[in-house]
Order: sequence, then C-alpha cells, then structure tokens
Amino acid sequence: MNGVWIKRGAMAVAAVLVIAGFAWALRDRPVLIDAAKVVEAPMRVTIREEGVTRVREVYTVSAPIAGHLTRTVLKEGDKVEAGKTVFASIRPLDPPLLDRRTEAELLATRDAARSAVGIAEIELKRAQTDLNLAEEDLDRAQKLHGPGIISESTLQRAVNDVEMHKAVVEAARATIGFRRAELASAEARLLQPEPSDPTGENCCVNLVAPVDGTVLSVLARSEQAVLAGMRIGEIGDTRDLEIVVDLLSSDAVRIGPGTKAIISDWGGDRTLGAIVRRVDPAAFTKVSALGIEEQRVNAVLDLTEHDSRLGHGYRVFAEMAVWECESCLQVPISALFRNGRKWNVFVVKDGRLLQAEVDVGRMNDEVAQVVGGLSAEDAVVVHPGDTLENGSRVELRD
Repeated sequence: MNGVWIKRGAMAVAAVLVIAGFAWALRDRPVLIDAAKVVEAPMRVTIREEGVTRVREVYTVSAPIAGHLTRTVLKEGDKVEAGKTVFASIRPLDPPLLDRRTEAELLATRDAARSAVGIAEIELKRAQTDLNLAEEDLDRAQKLHGPGIISESTLQRAVNDVEMHKAVVEAARATIGFRRAELASAEARLLQPEPSDPTGENCCVNLVAPVDGTVLSVLARSEQAVLAGMRIGEIGDTRDLEIVVDLLSSDAVRIGPGTKAIISDWGGDRTLGAIVRRVDPAAFTKVSALGIEEQRVNAVLDLTEHDSRLGHGYRVFAEMAVWECESCLQVPISALFRNGRKWNVFVVKDGRLLQAEVDVGRMNDEVAQVVGGLSAEDAVVVHPGDTLENGSRVELRD
C-alpha cells in the first residue's frame, strides 16, 4: 500500500509542476518601454529654412559705349578704390575688313570725290576771273562817273556785279571744302584694321571703380568687342552683408520686421545673430525637390554679428523664432499619438499604463506645449508601439 501512495504522491507533484509551468508561461509579462518626464522649461517655436548671403549694395560695372574691351587685369577678391582703380579700358573698334567688291566700290567713290574736288577748283578759278573782270569794270565806271560820262544807275550796276561775283567766289570755295570732305570720307572708308596697341595709349575710356570694396565677379575677362551697356563685372563691400531666406508663404505671415533669428551651418564653429528687416509683399512659385509647386516669399535679414569668413552668395541656415515662453509645461512629441481627433499619451503609474488625453498648444521639432491633461513630473512613454494598451504592465528599459 505504501508503494501505491508514493506513486500517487509523485503523480500529484508532477501535475502541480505542469500546472505551475503553464501558469508561468501564460503570466502577464511586463513590456519594456522608454519613458520621459513632463517638465516645465523654456520653449521656442522656430522656422528653419535655407538662405544665402549677399552684399547689400552690389555695383555693376558696364560699358558706357560700344568699343573694344582690353583684357581685364583685376580678379575676384581684389580690393578696389572708388574713382582710382581702373576696372577695365575700352578703345575704339577697328574698321571692318574689306572684300574685293566693297574695296572696288570704295575706290570708285574715292576717285569720283577727287574728280569733284578738281571740278570745284576749276569753278573757283572761273568765279575768281569773273570777279576780277567785274572789279576792273567798277574801276572804269567810277572814273567815268566823276566827269558825268555815265549815269548813277550804270555805276550801281557795276557795284552790284562785283558783290555778286564775290558771292560766287565764296560759294566756289565752300564747294571745294565740301568736296574735299567727301574725299576724306571716301579715303577713311578704305582704311584697314591696324595691330592692337599693346601699350593702351590709344585707349579713350577708362572704367574706374564706382565705390570702395571688393571685386565680386568678372563677367568679361578676355579682350573682346562690347556693346553699350554690356556688363563687365560686379563690385561690393563684403563687410556689409545681408541674408535672403525664401519661406513658405504660410510661414512668412508668422514673422515680420524685428523677428530675431540665429544663423547656423554656415561653416563656422559658432552661430551668428540676425534680425528680420523685411518680408517681401509678393510671393513667387517654386518647385520643390519632390516636384510640388510651392508659394515662396523672400525674407531679408540683417546680421547683428559678423564673421570675416562669410562672403557673397554663401549658403546658410536661418532659424527664426515665431513664439517663445520662459517656462511652460512640455512633453516630447515622440510621446504623442492620435486617438481619433485627440492627442493621447501613455502615462506610467505603478508599473502600468494609463492612456490619457492631452490638450496640446504649440509644437516645435522636439517638444509640444501641454495645455491640459498632464502635470509636471508625470512619466510618459516615448515612441509607443502598437502592442501597448491601457492597463498594460510595463518596465523601464535600462
């Protein structure tokens, strides 16, 4: 009998162990979580966008007349002095090359002009001869008028003839001058290009720097023919910089003149202060990297701190504050999740989760302002997974 009771006892112990094993396997195990505390601290809501630096006043040096530009000796980064530093020089254009047909036509025009000069000189000689005869007739008329041999009207006619022939002589001389000018013009059109003057002594226009500053760009470096108004280079003072940031129009309405900004990621080891001077009143359409059309607005910022390493056209990032508070209750945005139209969080209390609704105010990239639903020092789950639910047992991950 003792053996039977021993077997029954062993079987009972085995059954208890099996039941205990199932209970252990099916027990409510705590879930490992990461948690953060709700705290009161300063908070800022900012707009962060890429921008570019630019010289506030850029002066463009352009050609005032058409001509031949000599090679520009200045380079980007060179210092210039207003009214003294010669940026570029322009000399007259060379005459065009002549083909055989054009040269023959111009030679014929020159020969015709020479013949016209000869004809005009002959006309002058004839007019001079007629004047001499008229003056001799006037002398005889004056001698005959004294004794009364000829009348007063005959004498007056002789005087008028002299005046008329003098006018004819002057006209002939003017004609000679006109014909000689035509000859000179015809000969000038036959001139061929001459070798460039390496000394620049024949240069007629020197373009000097309009302001003190630095050469920002040289747009026409090589020797070439230029038209009036052609841009040759740009000059500006790199110590007087501003920053242009293009914002979404929905963000642009949240800032205005006087908004403070922080300039970062420009390459230096510190941030620079800036302040918004102007927000443009008109927007423009820009296609984003994802191919979406966006309405953008340029905001112009003045630097309140400067660094000599910054130059014209440098890439920067501007972070503009649209809202600040010295101390407000805040929760990490990684702890928030949507439940319908409400924000919710999992609050950790006594090793279990309590799902709670939260009234959220302003948000930035890291935290959200808590208006209601939580209190300071509450512990909330960050990055809650889909397996968590109200009442779940949890344990903080090391």
